[in-house]
Amino acid sequence: MQTKLSIETIDFNGTEALRLNGPGGSSAVISKLGGQVLSWITPDGRERLFLSESAVFDGSVAIRGGIPVCFPQFSDLGDLPKHGLLRTREWCVGDQRCGNDFALVTLEISDDEETRAIWPFPFRAEITLMLEVDRIDVEFCVENTGGDPFEFTGALHSYLRLVQVEDAALEGLYGCDYRDAANEDQIIRESGIELRIEAETDRVYHGVKRPLSLQAGNHSLTIQSQNFPDVVVWNPWVERCAALSDMPSDAWRQMLCVEAAIVQEPVNLPAGEEWYGRQTLVVA
Repeated sequence: MQTKLSIETIDFNGTEALRLNGPGGSSAVISKLGGQVLSWITPDGRERLFLSESAVFDGSVAIRGGIPVCFPQFSDLGDLPKHGLLRTREWCVGDQRCGNDFALVTLEISDDEETRAIWPFPFRAEITLMLEVDRIDVEFCVENTGGDPFEFTGALHSYLRLVQVEDAALEGLYGCDYRDAANEDQIIRESGIELRIEAETDRVYHGVKRPLSLQAGNHSLTIQSQNFPDVVVWNPWVERCAALSDMPSDAWRQMLCVEAAIVQEPVNLPAGEEWYGRQTLVVA
């Protein structure tokens, strides 16, 4: 007899979160702090997202791991705080429902005096997490609720959990140009059929049109996106990981960020209009 799907409010390391109990014993957790997906466990009992053992959950800094929401700025490529305004803010619960084969939660956030003091634009944003038996869909929606257009960049900063990153191979980036932040921001064309992580990696791939495939031992994941034209691939490797206060020194080995992103060309969103983008992770 199939277990009834459900959504419950939980305490997750001292922060309020929602757990989606999905089909086949799958589950996912999304935090109201940052609107951030923190866990995705597939029916085989395997955790598919990386969350640092040293992550901070008091809102003083962003939670290290899961799928942080970067908006309206990616990284430090602009005058705003790194990765924007939303990662340390409380979101509100909107829609939550279960069907026969899925569970879904939407969290919402809007501008306020604090955000407008830093970035003077009214907006409303939603993050929707849908859990199915072998996949999650994470959709980010932005509405311009003001009277003037604004531009933004951003990302779904997905941390994927691996047994050993040296065994990982990421396919689907062949022929794409990338900006290599670990190599003086040189623009390079990807010439390899697969990308292997052998040193610090901090790349923004532009104009990625194909689904990606991540292979690592018996771990296989397909990564798809919509309306995110760029893909960020990041691993801090040994020295940079050791310098991060919210990461164990050897945690670089268990993670690889493969992010659906808008970096090279900002989105221009007219007054009253909406934009959405989606990343889908599927166990292959």
